[in-house]
Amino acid sequence: MIPINILRIVFMVFLQALVVSRLQVLDGFILPWVYIFAILMLPFETPKWLVLVIAFLVGYIMDLFSGPMGMHMTACTVLGWLQPMVQRILSPREGYEVNQEPTIQKQGLRWYLTYAGILTFCHHFVLFFAETLRITPFFYQMGHILFSAIATVLLMLIGQYLISVQKGRG
Repeated sequence: MIPINILRIVFMVFLQALVVSRLQVLDGFILPWVYIFAILMLPFETPKWLVLVIAFLVGYIMDLFSGPMGMHMTACTVLGWLQPMVQRILSPREGYEVNQEPTIQKQGLRWYLTYAGILTFCHHFVLFFAETLRITPFFYQMGHILFSAIATVLLMLIGQYLISVQKGRG
């Protein structure tokens, strides 16, 4: 499980830095940050401290690619801190299976949209407000966050379905 997660993190960071960050949707109003997909896909039994360390390191690496230090690091650390709580809140009564990853195939579309939606919105909220360091114009900023989070979740859904197609072939 560890090698696949390391490869996923490396792939997602490079995909974000070299491809997705270059996309200009509505003149930069919509900015998908798909690299967080690697953090959201960590298995359920990943220790909380390790999720935080991984999230911090992924954010640090993204900061190296994207400019101002600390923005992605902060947003990813918040994401890593919230992830176990959101998983616990959304946990089925019987709990999660051992070595299970948060996927649409195992938890269902509604569960995944809730899980990814909450965490993506929180990540983007911290990231975009850290980027501007101001609250005004509030409604523009909230639209920027909301539409960027929706675009990110849509791209993660595509990633989920691509993973399931690959596993079906393998």
